[in-house]
Amino acid sequence: MINPQSAQQPNQSTVIATALGRVPFPNAWSKAWEGLFAHRLVAYVCVLLVASICAYAYGIRTHGIFACQANGYSADRYVANCNVSNYADYEYGAFQFNLEPGVEDAIRNANVLFLGNSRLQIAFSSVPTEQWFSANSDRYYLMGFGDFGNSLFEGGLLQRIRPNPEVYIIDVDRFFSQSETPEMKKVLHDPNARRDYEAKRLWQHVHERVCGSFAALCGHQLVFFRSRDTGAYYPEGPWGQKAAPVSYDAAVDQNVAKASIAIAIDFLSRFTRGKCVILTIVPTVDTPIGTAKAIASGVGLPLVTPGIMDGLRTRDGSHLDQPSAQRWAQAFFQVAGPEIRSCLDNRNAADRPAPFSSGKATPILSASTTTVR
Repeated sequence: MINPQSAQQPNQSTVIATALGRVPFPNAWSKAWEGLFAHRLVAYVCVLLVASICAYAYGIRTHGIFACQANGYSADRYVANCNVSNYADYEYGAFQFNLEPGVEDAIRNANVLFLGNSRLQIAFSSVPTEQWFSANSDRYYLMGFGDFGNSLFEGGLLQRIRPNPEVYIIDVDRFFSQSETPEMKKVLHDPNARRDYEAKRLWQHVHERVCGSFAALCGHQLVFFRSRDTGAYYPEGPWGQKAAPVSYDAAVDQNVAKASIAIAIDFLSRFTRGKCVILTIVPTVDTPIGTAKAIASGVGLPLVTPGIMDGLRTRDGSHLDQPSAQRWAQAFFQVAGPEIRSCLDNRNAADRPAPFSSGKATPILSASTTTVR
């Protein structure tokens, strides 16, 4: 039963509101305000969500694989490296975890196997290499890696894949080393590495379709596509660094030479016994030619190069530009081609001398082979 007195008296909140000089809202107005606040909260959440999605998309576009174009994909080519922070290397994981179909078979079927770093990759990813092997009807594979791929990583791949080429061509520049680059540390020691590289592989499928159809959505950072069949590089995009002429350093770094010789003897005795081995060095700025010759001499092999060529240039202070790579590679095959051909022709000769006997290096190249002076 309602008390008449209480019914006639205003409620406490109304009195307080009036005392403060505010006219109390009718009940309907209060509900409208609450509804408006709820809508504003939903709108705010939606704005945050859209902003987060835009920020994520921007991050992928500027720091992920979408910062690179997709015009280099083919049935034979995949992205080896997109030069941005959140994607960067893929090739180390692709080889370590055998993520690219057909690559290991291509390595096993190669008659000539190239080992080294990205300088070797760039120099021999050229028309003269394709022409020489096409003319000689033999298969080759460029198994060099960016960021100074070396014998530690590439030796591990050889141990697992077990190729059987007749000829190894090795760029000695920083190759005979046991140091671990960041990429090596990732694939060799990180328990999440396989998962991360498998994710990178999946992103390539998305990248190929999206950027292939809507190129304007994607950037133009430097990207390296790589052939599954030959291992060759196909770079796209600006290098972003100044070109510089090739130069040579005749001084010998005794510490580097001594350490490299010990590693080289072990490496060659494990993986190249009974095979032809050609040691070379791809020219760059301050090419360590003196140290390279000391390493080759220490394992009992000549350093095979076209000699010092005038006019060679790098596109970024490290890697040969395209015209220089073609000139140098063509000159290399003019010098080393006859020896490579001889090794391939004698591939079934049972009496071919092994390059190593009882752990000691024995030269296998003829004395007439041109070497750097």
